[in-house]
Amino acid sequence: MSRLSLLRAAFAALLLCTWACSGGGEKKAGPGARPAPVVAVPARAADVPVVVKAVGNVEPMATVAVKPQVGGAILAQLVHDGARVAKGDLLFRIDPRPFELVIRESRAKLERDKALLTKADEDLKRYVTLKAKDVVAQEQYDQTYAAAKTLEGTIKLNEATLDRARLDLEYADVRAPIAGRVGTVLLTAGNVVKANEAVACVINQISPIFISFSIPERYLPAVMARQKKGPMEITASAPGDTENEPIIAPIASVDNAVDTKTGTIRLKAKAENADHRLWPGQFVRVGLTIAVLENAVVIPTQALLDGISGPYVYVIGSDGKAEARTIRPGPIVDADTVVEQGLVAGEMVVTDGQVRLAPGVAAEIKGAPGAGGKSGDDTAGAGGSKTSEAKPGEAKPAQATPVGKPAGEGTKP
Repeated sequence: MSRLSLLRAAFAALLLCTWACSGGGEKKAGPGARPAPVVAVPARAADVPVVVKAVGNVEPMATVAVKPQVGGAILAQLVHDGARVAKGDLLFRIDPRPFELVIRESRAKLERDKALLTKADEDLKRYVTLKAKDVVAQEQYDQTYAAAKTLEGTIKLNEATLDRARLDLEYADVRAPIAGRVGTVLLTAGNVVKANEAVACVINQISPIFISFSIPERYLPAVMARQKKGPMEITASAPGDTENEPIIAPIASVDNAVDTKTGTIRLKAKAENADHRLWPGQFVRVGLTIAVLENAVVIPTQALLDGISGPYVYVIGSDGKAEARTIRPGPIVDADTVVEQGLVAGEMVVTDGQVRLAPGVAAEIKGAPGAGGKSGDDTAGAGGSKTSEAKPGEAKPAQATPVGKPAGEGTKP
């Protein structure tokens, strides 16, 4: 017999011995067996807000790239990097002398043409009188009339040129078109610029500010239904910002189309941002409440197990024996899971020690960490009624899929 055959025979004998010692693979408790120690807590009833969580991006309400609208040499830079500016604040001053000269020239032309028009009008009046007496030819009268009307048009053109020169002089003072914060200043005094070419600086309006985020399209009907009931709000917090409360901002807009590439819909919330906690380009954690599950049954997520028939939990009955109960889990709360079907509030659910249990096995409840031996005091009983007093953790929002586990996928953490 080969060495491989001997090893196979020894392994088979070991498996047979193990099966025989374990009573044929069945888990049975003998008459004198002690109950299995487990940790169990009662399922509780609570109003649970269903929250869709996403990663959002902070966007400025408005962004303006400031460009000089006239050309010339920059005489003064009156803004610095990172400055906060109000609408109309002076940022740069371009040499105004060329524009002042154009204004003087336009005024002189306008005065000259007005004087010529006065003479042309007087000539036209005389020619009208002479023409009535047939003293002058029709051609001379027509020439005088055309000269007067031409001067009227020239005066209008000169007035427009003067207005344009005044506007150019006004543009020589480069002012902030919006209120906000300046980025890096790209032009300094001494630079010669052309009209509408070089960017002097970029201003972002950050108060108020937008928070943009996307959610899966399957939540769109719930969002639209929720909007009909009243304004929706989000909570937003920046990573690492643990000292401040989350920012609350109302939904400002829902995009008019679903992104076919990602299957998501984009929403924007408008935050006042008076304290400038949010910054353009920053990533934030966003929570959007789309519904509230009233009087929902909630259990710790660690009590949830996966079986052949689907998710299940061990329930300790009034006789002290374990029952494997198939359930239908719903949204996930931070450390808890909402049970949509299969449990009622008040039933004792095993959260630790499930490996010692099997259907019908006697169990001894040792309590839950932090329960103080009174884990059943915070519920109204097995009738599924709401708790008479809110306990810590009951107001935690349920995290809707896809951030949490999908309904029916009750994996143990």
